[in-house]
Amino acid sequence: MRHGFVVPFASETEFVELARLGEQAGWDAVLSWEGVWRQDAWVQLGAAAVATERIRLGTVVTPAARYRPWDLAALTGSVDRLSGGRVTLGVGLGALNTNWTAFEGETPRKERAELLDECLAIWSRLSAGEKFSHTGAHYQLDLTGELEPGGPPPTAQRPHPPVWAVGALVRGRERQPSLERAARWQGIFPAVVGGDAEPGHSNLDPAALGEIVDRVRALREADGLPWEGYDVVVEGDSHGDFGDTHDPSGWAEAGATWWVESWWDVPGTPAGVEELRRRVAAGPPR
Repeated sequence: MRHGFVVPFASETEFVELARLGEQAGWDAVLSWEGVWRQDAWVQLGAAAVATERIRLGTVVTPAARYRPWDLAALTGSVDRLSGGRVTLGVGLGALNTNWTAFEGETPRKERAELLDECLAIWSRLSAGEKFSHTGAHYQLDLTGELEPGGPPPTAQRPHPPVWAVGALVRGRERQPSLERAARWQGIFPAVVGGDAEPGHSNLDPAALGEIVDRVRALREADGLPWEGYDVVVEGDSHGDFGDTHDPSGWAEAGATWWVESWWDVPGTPAGVEELRRRVAAGPPR
């Protein structure tokens, strides 16, 4: 497995410092996250891009339904070019917490899912530098002619940076739209909901992960997509008490390719940032 960590709370300069420290300590990725009113994740990642050379840079997660696709493509494209092709875009529907609803209200889940899918469809073609037209439920575009001035160059990674999508196995449901979405892209943040699953938790264990991996692999095979290179990302906390997943062992055998440390219970205080430094400097759990 490869190893990453999420920076839950830090200033822009502290984020860059932690990214450099993570690269020196052998981590494979540093990840930010997005709220409506907080530090801008893509500015943090862009700053980290020019301060590092190897470590991958991404989000857990970007609520792409909030974005106009061209705005998201401009942000991810700039950071991908700055980093020489090290961006991974993590996407999901987003959590409707007060940091969202105080500014934008509540968009129904079905509409957010539609916006997410349409945003990614357009984002991927913009990132690749294609000339295309699009007619959808939320966006209509005609980019078959010349733009004046022209758009940005394509991303460093071709055809676009990899996308990791939240993919939830819904117990008791025959069709699995969330897994279908994740199967179309390059990786999955797996979770289990419905049935006896506890709300607000990933509800993952190695057996459930194995089931999700089997389902996603079958979906990709049905669409003629390769399994090799597809990422399965397990989030856990091997240092503290956040969530239910603390032991990295056993997940690779179930199909995980990434372990991401999610330290959401570390406070956003100077002492909390110092604890982040200690954990990052200790290196990934191998």
